[in-house]
Amino acid sequence: MKLVGITSCSTGIAHTYMAAEGLEVAAKEKGFEIKIETQGSIGAENVLTPEEIAAADAVVIAASTSVNKDRFIGKRLISADVTEAINNGPDLLERALKAPIFASETIKLADSEETKTSQGIYSHLMTGVSYMIPFVVAGGICIALAFAFGGINAEGDLAQAINELGGTAMGLMWPVLGGYVAFSIADRPGLIPGMVAGMLAANMNAGFLGALLGGFLAGYTILLLKKYIKLPASFSGLMPVLILPVISVLVVGLIMKFIVGVPVTALNNGIMNWLNSLSGMNSILLGLLLGGMMAIDLAGPIGKAAYFFGVASLANLGNGETSQIMAAVMISGMVPPLAMALSATVLGKNLYSKEEREAGKSAWVLGLSFISEGAIPFAAADPLRVLGSVTVGSAIAGALSMLFNCGIAVPHGGFFVFLIPGAVNNVLMYVVALAIGTIVSGFLVTLVKKGSQKQSA
Repeated sequence: MKLVGITSCSTGIAHTYMAAEGLEVAAKEKGFEIKIETQGSIGAENVLTPEEIAAADAVVIAASTSVNKDRFIGKRLISADVTEAINNGPDLLERALKAPIFASETIKLADSEETKTSQGIYSHLMTGVSYMIPFVVAGGICIALAFAFGGINAEGDLAQAINELGGTAMGLMWPVLGGYVAFSIADRPGLIPGMVAGMLAANMNAGFLGALLGGFLAGYTILLLKKYIKLPASFSGLMPVLILPVISVLVVGLIMKFIVGVPVTALNNGIMNWLNSLSGMNSILLGLLLGGMMAIDLAGPIGKAAYFFGVASLANLGNGETSQIMAAVMISGMVPPLAMALSATVLGKNLYSKEEREAGKSAWVLGLSFISEGAIPFAAADPLRVLGSVTVGSAIAGALSMLFNCGIAVPHGGFFVFLIPGAVNNVLMYVVALAIGTIVSGFLVTLVKKGSQKQSA
């Protein structure tokens, strides 16, 4: 049997390649041939050729973002989330060989309409997020470098120039989010109203929620316009360059300006004011909650919600200010892979397979880089014990970060931004909080694994 596939996750980093590896390992076990195209953060790699697609018996799409399937019309095709390819590759391949023939993006499959709609909404959201994250990371790191060269106020020509670059990149994150959510829904015509809606959200201080709602509004507005506006064939060329852009920008822009934007802006300001007012036990409890969310599904939907809560808090700050919420989120996301690395390579080597011990070595680097997905191979093999243990340590790390009044000025980068002057407030205690969370989870997962082995002996 010959199969081909595509993997793609919201960030285009770890899940994309882990899903590809999961499918390749499953195919090898079953004696199948498979080629996987990875659509990661640096673009498509190992691209499928028309000849390879034509020769394939089935196609597997493992993606949490929207993937163009036009190449696969006439082939058996199954779509699933990246986590299914990581956790259950063999079953996914078997189902692909029995999947229905793919005819077009509009074909109605056997799934319920409610399930397809919910999956579609999540896919559109993750598509927007996947395009937005590089702007957030690049902008945040540039701002941190500006602090390194010119102090917390970015003084000096070089520091000011780098700070301006960072601010420009960060300023584009809401238009990009709105634009690519709409792009996922309505293809290229959705980009224009989606980006306009995102820019309006940024200008109105409607933040993440405003850009997100604007993106969905723009995408579905385009779909409605394409459904009801019919032009003679001789004028059809006007649709993509004149009719759709002008009408959609007017409709979406006015709705954002006078209907959606005002209450969302008020809600966003209310949330930020409430967050800024938190202190003492309330802030510690918030850190505990965000920390647990970052670990419970290892950068899945719950973790993404916590992460963008942190990004939103950072986006509402002035130049040179640090966010305690973003600090709690980042440190909590670093704990799971570091804890599993500690357990697999130091505390309990005999509890893990050779492959897991090798994964533990990589998890050190992934954890220090704030890539929570480094713990996924361990969670896939033993989900209850691993997820339970790392969630405890992450929650503790988030709470301690809040308790120690740690703040951070960038949305990504992990331990490597700790070394940039001005990027982290109270950096020594921040490292202490990270160490405590990692040690707690590392010892906890080692103990519960030892206990399970004794019971099975």
